[in-house]
Amino acid sequence: MNQNTTPSFMQPLVLSILLATTISACSTAKTSSDAPDSTNGTGQTTKTEGTKSTKDDAQDPIRKKQIESDIRAREQRNNIGGNPVVRSGEDLASEVRGKLEANIPNSKLSVDAKDATVTVSGSVANQAQLDKIKPLALQIKGVKNVLVKAAVKP
Repeated sequence: MNQNTTPSFMQPLVLSILLATTISACSTAKTSSDAPDSTNGTGQTTKTEGTKSTKDDAQDPIRKKQIESDIRAREQRNNIGGNPVVRSGEDLASEVRGKLEANIPNSKLSVDAKDATVTVSGSVANQAQLDKIKPLALQIKGVKNVLVKAAVKP
């Protein structure tokens, strides 16, 4: 006998709700624990004691696949439940942060999004990484404009 009383079509819905709840608990998306807490600053970072370093996070192939999978899942969920072009600021910020984390290792960036405009601030190691920010952010569906307030700090 089958003990599972939840219909199979409900499982993805329940998982989507749990994922959305978890994501909405984050107010500012950051690529590392010592990234700025806000996009309003000048890129200055403050070290928070007791936080775990994520310097190898983006270089791990498993983490990179997870980030890409999360982005695809959010896009699929938005396509099913709403307008595929209009995205919430939280989703855009989270997806852009993930994209940057996966493609710009060892960066200290924070991401904020409002009205399809994404603002990225913080620091990267070199000019090549700084130049990658805008094109990477524009790859996320729903991003119309990118303001880069990040700086190069080796």
